[in-house]
Amino acid sequence: MVQIITDSSVLYTEEEARKAGFEAVPLCVHIGDLEGRDLQIDMKEFYHRIEAGQIPMSSQPPIGEVVDLYEKYQDSEIINIAIADGLSGTYYGACSAKEMVENRNKITVFNSRTLCGPHRYMVEVAQKMKKAGKSVSEILEWLEQAAQKTESFLIPQDFSFLKRGGRLTSVAAALGSVLKLKPVMKLTDDGTRIDKFFVKRTMSAAVHGIINYLKEKGIGSQHIFYIVHAAAQEEAENIRSMLEKAFPGLETHLMELSPVFVAQGGPKCIAIQYIER
Repeated sequence: MVQIITDSSVLYTEEEARKAGFEAVPLCVHIGDLEGRDLQIDMKEFYHRIEAGQIPMSSQPPIGEVVDLYEKYQDSEIINIAIADGLSGTYYGACSAKEMVENRNKITVFNSRTLCGPHRYMVEVAQKMKKAGKSVSEILEWLEQAAQKTESFLIPQDFSFLKRGGRLTSVAAALGSVLKLKPVMKLTDDGTRIDKFFVKRTMSAAVHGIINYLKEKGIGSQHIFYIVHAAAQEEAENIRSMLEKAFPGLETHLMELSPVFVAQGGPKCIAIQYIER
């Protein structure tokens, strides 16, 4: 028997995950005097605190909770599909938890090398494969292939969040804010960091730049797209329309980011992600 475990990068609450047959351990988030768990904090209050000048911070799930899950499913073969190791300590925490239990030889911690939309898809397919009776090795083989067929692009609106995270230099952040530039950041292929990809003057130009890049790569209906945003519904819907017009027959999903990822990309940020089916 196989048990899938993951974290809140997949944007499933603990309850939603359990209904789907897997476990999703929420990351931790802190803002001002409020400490809570990802997908459990009231978003209206969270954004209100950001507007008031409070700075959100995130951290990996408590290792003890991961240990408890490993022990709960000690009679199963466990695959823990974690958010990219370069974006969170969650992967390393899952590995550390593995060393604390007796059934460690039945546990595989898989570095998804991605986050949010593609991470969600990987977990959903792994769960379907589990239900279909696929073995651990078969699921891991598919996961490894999937991890090599996905890309993520981030378009931030508030440069200060990227600056604090070390994504942009102070000069670049100040210049971008003054000139109202739209930098497009890209998750590196190994999932260890987010690098500047290119810079445009408008959101539309930034999206068209991503579309042109994707067309050159032959991206199309064999891929699934995710537009995930931080309270930027209207812009996200416009981007969805642009993508569907550029790639007829494209399957797209619109989702809102959880507090942990708003803490990284900032309010109004938008990510465009794809993964091959």
